[in-house]
Amino acid sequence: MQPRREVNESVASLSRESFGELLGQLANNSSALVRDEIQLAKQEMSEKFTRLRSAIIVLTAGAFIGYLATLALIAAAIVGLATYVGAGYAALIIGGALAIIGGLTVYIGVSQIKRTSLKPEQTMETLEEDKEWLKDLM
Repeated sequence: MQPRREVNESVASLSRESFGELLGQLANNSSALVRDEIQLAKQEMSEKFTRLRSAIIVLTAGAFIGYLATLALIAAAIVGLATYVGAGYAALIIGGALAIIGGLTVYIGVSQIKRTSLKPEQTMETLEEDKEWLKDLM
């Protein structure tokens, strides 16, 4: 009977040791997972800010080019229309048309900015998956 007791104690110490090792590995893996999730969130936010910055640069460049073109066209249109309705009315008609076009351009730029979501969707999704995975382990 004595040898059997030694075998049981030996098995019990191995299983305790294995359980302790498993808990250590779980802690290490969990911290690595958190670090990876933080890195993923940083990367995703960086990509989203790059897209947003690009949209703002395009919007600004388009607005500036449109402004220069507008100045040249305003002068030409007022001069051309002034022969038919007078200088004052020509300036009013051209100014109104340009205000409408400018408003539409700004509306399109703002809608592009609104479509750019800053929420790190992929990170949130993987965090939910990790949460479920940890619940299953416990």
